[in-house]
Amino acid sequence: MAEWASLSEAVAAHVHDGDTIAMEGFTHLIPFAAGHEIIRQGRRRLSLIRMTPDLIYDQLIGAGCASKLTFSWGGNPGVGSLHRFRDAVENDWPVPLDIEERSHSDLANAYVAGAANLPFAVLRGYKGSDFARVNDKIRSVTCPFTGEVLAATPAVRPDVAVIHAQKADWKGNVLLWGIIGVQKEAVLAAKRAIVTVEERVRTLDAPPNACILPSWVVASVCEVPRGATPSYAHGYYERDNSFYRAWDGISRDRERFSAWLNRHVHKTQDFKEYLSLQNDPKVQAVYQ
Repeated sequence: MAEWASLSEAVAAHVHDGDTIAMEGFTHLIPFAAGHEIIRQGRRRLSLIRMTPDLIYDQLIGAGCASKLTFSWGGNPGVGSLHRFRDAVENDWPVPLDIEERSHSDLANAYVAGAANLPFAVLRGYKGSDFARVNDKIRSVTCPFTGEVLAATPAVRPDVAVIHAQKADWKGNVLLWGIIGVQKEAVLAAKRAIVTVEERVRTLDAPPNACILPSWVVASVCEVPRGATPSYAHGYYERDNSFYRAWDGISRDRERFSAWLNRHVHKTQDFKEYLSLQNDPKVQAVYQ
């Protein structure tokens, strides 16, 4: 059953060195606050999984937290490359990073297989593709009913899934809506799950097509307002496009990135203090 905790308590209890971690959220509800707390607590040798790693994984990789990344697309959405990710792959800075590239359909199906406690996923998505040349985990199986040859890839079963959502009730039932990616599947596939939410409410009033995660599939729920910033939370706040543009310059240079990380993450006590710093006019001027 889910327990309400501070984010620092949740990360300390459930995220360990060497863990495999999936931090999901598609376009919005990206768990930036949780990622910062993992950096603050100095976790190392993490195997990161995310369909679309963007700025938060660039920060985790640049902070030296990760030893492997499994992904299907990586970049700064609408801007360009992830420079800390590229530096780790190309130059082993700050530590070497192994990569496992899979397709969107592969990872989505792999999460579903993990959630169903199956060993692998089956899909048609690799027909005519050379993906197997760069990923030896992509195999094939023959359908026992039709004889069709299909692709098979390993299920994703993280040690920890981390997501952000809009609401949770006092019992720890979680509500999220808007553009939903594979958050539900990641939580169901994981051994443990941490969910940060915009607010704690007494009752969940779910809009149409919303997703509710029951408390018994979540280990810790943490109230972290604006915890998806600079991404957006549908119904709460918009995307901070200026930060995404500014990140390109911040992350290109190792010294500038390290200075940003030290001032904005390591020297802040929590995400609330981080957000307060972002509102400083001098910091805002840099982001414009």
